[in-house]
Amino acid sequence: MTVLDEIRRLEPEFRAEEDLSAEQRTLTGRAFTHMQETGLMRGLQPKRWGGAELSLREHLTAVYELGRIAPSAGWVAGVMGSHPWQLALFPEETQAEIWEADPDWNASSSYAPTGKIEPVDGGYRVSGRWSFSSGCDHAQGVILGGFAGKVEAAPGVQVPNYGSALLHRDQYAIEDTWHVRGSRGTGSKDIVVADAFVPARRFLSSPLYEYNPDRPAPGMETNPSALYKVPWAVMFNLVLVAPMLGLARRVLDDWTADTRVRKANWGGTYADDPLMQMHLAEAEWVHDAAVMKMYDAIDTITEAAEAGVFLEKRLRARLRWNITKGCQETGFAINNLMRVASGRTVFVDHPLHRVYQDVVAELGHAFLVSDGVGQYYGAALLDSSAPEVML
Repeated sequence: MTVLDEIRRLEPEFRAEEDLSAEQRTLTGRAFTHMQETGLMRGLQPKRWGGAELSLREHLTAVYELGRIAPSAGWVAGVMGSHPWQLALFPEETQAEIWEADPDWNASSSYAPTGKIEPVDGGYRVSGRWSFSSGCDHAQGVILGGFAGKVEAAPGVQVPNYGSALLHRDQYAIEDTWHVRGSRGTGSKDIVVADAFVPARRFLSSPLYEYNPDRPAPGMETNPSALYKVPWAVMFNLVLVAPMLGLARRVLDDWTADTRVRKANWGGTYADDPLMQMHLAEAEWVHDAAVMKMYDAIDTITEAAEAGVFLEKRLRARLRWNITKGCQETGFAINNLMRVASGRTVFVDHPLHRVYQDVVAELGHAFLVSDGVGQYYGAALLDSSAPEVML
């Protein structure tokens, strides 16, 4: 059976854990175990380390489906399920350190540079607080983003050295700050680091590999698959888009089921209301268009990686604009459906209440806000200047 087949087989179990995960404000142990059982959490892990090394299309289709079935589990799978891909880019010694003894080893993350990463002899000192670390209760480590001084990206060109520091579980504390209304089951708590040493082999510099085709990431030598050559920013955007659009599919399905049987005060049913019919048709169109943009981005970066083509910034901006704009428009369409839904959706036990809160929460992620990348893409088309964005 494929990973997608396994997710669908376990749909009753995933749905059964949704309420308890929301109540606990973190995924239940059973929900996370089911995610591992499907093979999804090792989907992008190299085969040589016990992973499936799936195509990006197959992996993200499975993430989309889990987002439909159990939104919080889908979100965590999108985020944490991408980390084996990034860990495969670290030096071989680091890969062996984490996966040789435990192929299920995985990390949560928080990439916003809110803490400190300071270069020292032999590595880096890490300290501070990072927020929104989805799935951290089930992780054996964490990937933290930050600026570590400057680095020479090209001869004579010094740029801020943004990168990812990998810490083991005994190097940080988890602070339970996740008191929210949407995405409650993701357990996206704060990571607090007092003072931790990270050896150089556990820090991955983005300028040195992400924007420099002549200087591949260290792990590409032992993991030469095209999968590990796709651009990081587009890739990380896609792993958020997939669960969000799966969640949107869930909202559309639940709204449709509710509206089919909803009685109108004048004696008819809302299923026969032409306005309801048109609102639903429009929302379905927007969702389908967004999914098509998602697959176009997946296929574009995959085909480029397989051909050994380095995508220029304007194209990467177009891809990120298309998929984030697709999510934004899907959110607007769902807002429109909720505007004409039953007033009873304000009650917390209504089927649409929590999934709508989940939509609001997921669309608040910085990598799903389309404005900045849209401005950059528009400026590029006009040969104008725009603030730099991560592409």
